[in-house]
Amino acid sequence: MAHKHDHSQAIKAVCEQLPSDELLCDLGDLFKLFGDTTRIKILYSLFESELCVCAIAELLKMEQSAISHQLKILKDAKLVGCRRSGRTNVYFLADDHVRSIIYQGFEHLTEDEEKQ
Repeated sequence: MAHKHDHSQAIKAVCEQLPSDELLCDLGDLFKLFGDTTRIKILYSLFESELCVCAIAELLKMEQSAISHQLKILKDAKLVGCRRSGRTNVYFLADDHVRSIIYQGFEHLTEDEEKQ
């Protein structure tokens, strides 16, 4: 027979800190955006410089239409911003949070390599 222990205090403490289901769902949706290699490549390319669609397409060796589609998704999620420069839209990382999320992911992936 399994030993039953009292975890009511731990559950109470977690429940007091747990965000709403809606917020947790939004967080899950945000992280889904980082689950696409093309979007990650686009975000990473914007680390160094603001770029137009054609520059990103050339950099990633992809069609402009595919890049535009992914940029719209990233823009709708407020991960990238866009400004007009003449007749061209120039894209950039929306804020330092985006850079931090990707940087933290890389740190997590490479932490074992650094310890060796």
